[in-house]
Amino acid sequence: QLVESGGGLVQPGGSLRLSCSISGTTSDTYAIGWFRQAPGKRREGVSCISKDHDTYYKESVKGRFSVSRDNAKNTVYLNMNRLKPEDTGVYYCAAEDQATPRPPPFLLFTIENMCTLEPVRGSWGQGTQVTVSS
Repeated sequence: QLVESGGGLVQPGGSLRLSCSISGTTSDTYAIGWFRQAPGKRREGVSCISKDHDTYYKESVKGRFSVSRDNAKNTVYLNMNRLKPEDTGVYYCAAEDQATPRPPPFLLFTIENMCTLEPVRGSWGQGTQVTVSS
């Protein structure tokens, strides 16, 4: 089970820290991704982190967002700085177990594949709202 927290209303230029808490299993074989969905738009990958701490960022958030994980706490964080109105949306975390090979015809796992094509047989949280507005 994944549970997101830390969303809220923030002014442009502000910061938020999202947390994704994982329960029911140990997280050390899982890649974790942050995805967001703005009203009327498709869900998109924002940032993902592999079990080995490899990371991927959507181009528009590079230099502003930072993803990290603490396996001892079974938690993944997304630090968001210099927020913009276009960052508004519901943010979801999702997990894919890297210990389980992907079946065909799915592409082999890479952190970029997970983030741009969404996790295979992924588990998803319920989402947390982030609103960037003055």
